[in-house]
Amino acid sequence: MKINSLQIEIDGIDKEILRFLMDDARKPILQIANKIGISGAAIHQRLRKLEQSGVISGSKFTVNHKVLGYSTMAFVGVYLDKAARNLDAVRELRKIPEVLECHYTTGNWSILIKIICKDNEHLMALLNSKIQAIDGVSRTETFISLDQQIDRQIQL
Repeated sequence: MKINSLQIEIDGIDKEILRFLMDDARKPILQIANKIGISGAAIHQRLRKLEQSGVISGSKFTVNHKVLGYSTMAFVGVYLDKAARNLDAVRELRKIPEVLECHYTTGNWSILIKIICKDNEHLMALLNSKIQAIDGVSRTETFISLDQQIDRQIQL
């Protein structure tokens, strides 16, 4: 791994390790080591360096929201009456568990959020009683996702 002032360059072995773990973060280190042809200790050392450099940050499980009864995913463009209200609006959006992502954007919206709801009624209630009730939110524009076609990370 090389670190220059603008970015971090990883070598082929680092990329292989990351590919294995991006596919399955629970894959045993020794199994990866055997497939790559280096020691488990070398894998651990490289992972520690990748974490310290910020290339990777932890691991997580993915919960299937549909199995838990959340079948409606939507993207909501949030219009704020003033750009200065962004921090306050984001602080309030953090309090809403259905908000999965929040992005400060260019274009017409001030903020774009990704939300998950049990159904359209839940979505409507969330929009009316929580999101549009935030001080500074002048209006919202909602796009319901019919089906997620691609879900991936950056290719290494």
